[in-house]
Amino acid sequence: MTEPVATWSADSPTGPLSHRQIVTILVGLMMGMFLAALDQTIVATAIRTIADDLKGLNHQAWATTAYLITSTIVTPLYGKLGDIYGRKKLFVIAISIFVVGSVLCTFATSMGTLALYRAVQGLGAGGLFSLALAIIGDIVPPRERAKYQGYFLAVFGTASVLGPVIGGFFAGQETILGIDGWRWVFLVNVPIGILALAVVSRTLHLRHTRLDHRIDWLGAALLSVALVPLLLVAEQGREWGWTAVSSTTCYVVGVLGTVGFFWQEWRMKEEAILPLAMFRNRTVGVASVASVLIGVAMFGGLAALPLYLQIVKGATPTEAGLLLLPMTLGIMVGSVFSGQVISRTGRYRMFPVIGSGLLAVSLFVFHYVAYDTPLWQTMVVMVFFGLGLGFNFQPLTLAVQNAVPPQQIGVATSTATFTRQIGGALGTAVFLSILFSTASDRITSALTAAVPTPSFQAALADPANAEAAAALQAAQESGAGVAGGVLEDSSFLTGLDERLAQPFLVGFSESMDLVFLVGSAVMVVGFLVMLLLPHVELRKSSGYGERTTDEADADTEAPVTAHP
Repeated sequence: MTEPVATWSADSPTGPLSHRQIVTILVGLMMGMFLAALDQTIVATAIRTIADDLKGLNHQAWATTAYLITSTIVTPLYGKLGDIYGRKKLFVIAISIFVVGSVLCTFATSMGTLALYRAVQGLGAGGLFSLALAIIGDIVPPRERAKYQGYFLAVFGTASVLGPVIGGFFAGQETILGIDGWRWVFLVNVPIGILALAVVSRTLHLRHTRLDHRIDWLGAALLSVALVPLLLVAEQGREWGWTAVSSTTCYVVGVLGTVGFFWQEWRMKEEAILPLAMFRNRTVGVASVASVLIGVAMFGGLAALPLYLQIVKGATPTEAGLLLLPMTLGIMVGSVFSGQVISRTGRYRMFPVIGSGLLAVSLFVFHYVAYDTPLWQTMVVMVFFGLGLGFNFQPLTLAVQNAVPPQQIGVATSTATFTRQIGGALGTAVFLSILFSTASDRITSALTAAVPTPSFQAALADPANAEAAAALQAAQESGAGVAGGVLEDSSFLTGLDERLAQPFLVGFSESMDLVFLVGSAVMVVGFLVMLLLPHVELRKSSGYGERTTDEADADTEAPVTAHP
């Protein structure tokens, strides 16, 4: 007996969907994905202004990691809940939670409260990507799926172009209608979210038959127990001390949570939040490990690059967003090219391999970018970094979806998203921790070397710099160190004499060089893992089509009885 499955089109209950029906469904999906994609880019270029205003630049990682933690944990849950209650209903709920979280972010008064409200946003964002990709995996055959990725590329491309510009504009305004400019970075999500809800309700017609699952709530809780302490010590360890009681407690709780999580997943078998049996599939196993490593490198790089452009190169938030466009171009070109080749040849393996190699090389070259490196050279490297990401985004998800039975596409898709976000949370926390834990010493060393120079002494003697010279002198005499203030609020560098600012820029640049070097080492491992990825011939029918055939066969063999 075949268990009832969801039927995806209200207009076409049997047989494959037409191009027009698929595009109609895509409209609703793209609106939700646009909301999440815009948020990622709009916050990235505004975070320095936000952190400076909230006096917590060195704690900015939590605004990103809190979002990634919650979105990571709920991603697999959305897949199971979608099977039970219908994916359209869950998609609407995800958008609604995201909008509520956005409103809350506008009331943040510290980096701690902002992180809390970003966590609420993440609860919604976790469903936007995974549900959209799962629905596409159901209705479009793997071989044909590449044809439709252009629509999603348009969404990501538009968000990547508009996000930095909008975020930079708002962050650059003192106030708008009596509200701090940077708070509009989150408030702008509200009208877009309302529009997305209207479009989804009108266009996303999915006929659903309930599939009962046991929801792995304990697994989700244990995953939180595993992730939060380890990310907390990665962020706070430099202040606590890596061997302090607080750090040791986090290590112990995190390890116990990890052991408990894997025990729970083994016990829940197929109903687990992360079914361990799925990883016996070589394609899923290799792609998942590679996704974690790519997530580490990708989010680490994306967190450091805007900071380099704004702090070291002095770009405004809007300028930093525009300067990141070469990376966006690389992502779009890489995704379009790989999608077209995959659609025509059915072969996908070479793209993740080449892409991971490009990421490793690009991050290593970023390691040589200094405070005075011409911007055009940095932007050339951004193109290749973007190409590496573009060669990995769609092909890895496609490989995982193609490697599992059609009934497992939802779980497989959420697993692919889940592993990449795990890497992203780790990468953001660890890399920014490396940056801010080393920046103070690097800045101090650069200042020690610069102070005796005639140029620096002349700048100190300049009457125009009297206030800055007095502040430096007071910091030295108090023993607090001259680097501490810039880690809390870097905005004072904007108006500082360039002769006095140079040591700060050198220190930041050298710390970022270390971040990129560690990222390249991670991606070397990722490249080696990617070499193990097997090639599996892409199916020419969609999961929806195969399940419809299975139902028809089952109907001719035996009557279907209702479940109690």
